[in-house]
Amino acid sequence: MVTQDFTVQTKELIDNLKGVCTSYGLGNDGNEFKIITQVFLYKFMNDKFGYEVKHIDAKLKESDNWEQVIAGYSDNQYEMLLLQMNPDSAKLKREHYLSYLYNKQDGEEFAKLFDDTLRDIAIFNNDIFSVKTATGAKITLFDELSNYITDSSQRDNFCKAIINQLVNFSFEKIFSQKFDFFSTIFEYLIKDYNKDGGGKYAEYYTPHAVAKIMAAILVDGPVSNVTCNDPSAGSGTLLMNLAHAIGEDRCTIYSQDISQKSSSMLRLNLILNNLVHSIQNIIQGNTILAPYHKDGEKLKKFDFIVSNPPFKLDFSDYAADLDSKQNAERFFAGIPNIPKKDKDKMSIYLLFIQHIMYSLSSTGKAAIVVPTGFITAQSGIEKKIRERLVEKKMLRGVVSMPSNIFATTGTNVSILFLDKANTKGDIVLMDASKLGTTVKEGKNQKTVLSDEEEQLIINTFNQHKAVEDFTVVVSYDQIKEKNYSFSAGQYFEVKIEYTDITAEEFEAKMNGFKRNLASLFAESKTLEMEIQKQLNSLSYE
Repeated sequence: MVTQDFTVQTKELIDNLKGVCTSYGLGNDGNEFKIITQVFLYKFMNDKFGYEVKHIDAKLKESDNWEQVIAGYSDNQYEMLLLQMNPDSAKLKREHYLSYLYNKQDGEEFAKLFDDTLRDIAIFNNDIFSVKTATGAKITLFDELSNYITDSSQRDNFCKAIINQLVNFSFEKIFSQKFDFFSTIFEYLIKDYNKDGGGKYAEYYTPHAVAKIMAAILVDGPVSNVTCNDPSAGSGTLLMNLAHAIGEDRCTIYSQDISQKSSSMLRLNLILNNLVHSIQNIIQGNTILAPYHKDGEKLKKFDFIVSNPPFKLDFSDYAADLDSKQNAERFFAGIPNIPKKDKDKMSIYLLFIQHIMYSLSSTGKAAIVVPTGFITAQSGIEKKIRERLVEKKMLRGVVSMPSNIFATTGTNVSILFLDKANTKGDIVLMDASKLGTTVKEGKNQKTVLSDEEEQLIINTFNQHKAVEDFTVVVSYDQIKEKNYSFSAGQYFEVKIEYTDITAEEFEAKMNGFKRNLASLFAESKTLEMEIQKQLNSLSYE
């Protein structure tokens, strides 16, 4: 009940912050996303700091006002307190506290103080919380948020309104909560800012059900000290589900995405989900053109890879740069052609699949969302990739999902599961297209899986069960015989029903067939004579 109450209160805080933005002319503005997420993050860090220091010094925990007690610390005492803090928590100076800003809000140039405070927090914690670009530049935590108000005379009031929304709410009681709580909050926080269609790579949002299924099938036993990667990470839904399935303290996250907005979302997601230690591995950059993560000169190999890559995208401006000797092995099946028209329909997902295959460790596993057409295409790059997966014995299975599982696209999707240790075969092909319930989401139809249906997919796949009209378990040789098709439906047995009857019953049925045929023959003869009569009549006229 406490968690439910806090979920409601947290959503109210987010709604109130959006209300402030709307009141100052920033509703649905492109900069509203930065303001909402960064203010939310500042509040989260402020409360997390209080939570942490209370566990270091009992005097602070016992006090009704820990900030008053900490104000009496000498500079040396305060520095010692910061040194004892969890390295994954933001370190704050006393003038960074929300209460300090609240008490200063009636002073002159409050907007400048607000911006300077956030900037100083970012600088003070730069080594821990900065996302890097592929060139090594650091993207700091906070922007100068008041500058998004074009009327400079309103900036002080805007910052006051923000501070006054934050001061009567505290996260402290829910820091013991885990993934499920914070994933719900994160999804609510970004729901208006994570739409398809924005930027060079659209920020594809993967439904929670799909992310959960991918993680639960990939992690079907305990693992530790593993690396996890998403080369098209977006806001990090897939990575968060994977890390939760493994255990946040038993894995290290690596990612790359061309979108700065997505990288900022992912950083926030990592902070909320106790994965701050991985922020240094979050890279903003083009994975296909310039993959960042390396061991020496070679691309880094990962234990787990998840991806929902963009399916179609114009990459004609750098396609020629990919066709080089250094990429010959990575893109073994080839580079998609540049069409004369509709360049935005270039199949970039085929490059991501090849990159992922190349980036798996010797025992690595991967789950990739692909258009369902990929699993049966009879030529081209698609066929070459499927042949390689079979020849190299690294296919674990495929789950074909229901139509409209993604509300924003009508493309039917399947999940491709790879496992470089699956050399013996025993491959699961599943047709889950008939599951789910159709609901309306905005103007779109969306298919929603129930918890029971999600678990049915996970359990059936992980138990390698063959279920009539649902799953088949096949070998690599059987897939070769079917021309490398990964579609479960092509392996389902055709059912022929047999009925035992007596000789007399058989003769009666055959006589019935003969009578029907004779009747049809007689009718056709009559019709033929009638047509001929009509033709003769016409010829005489």
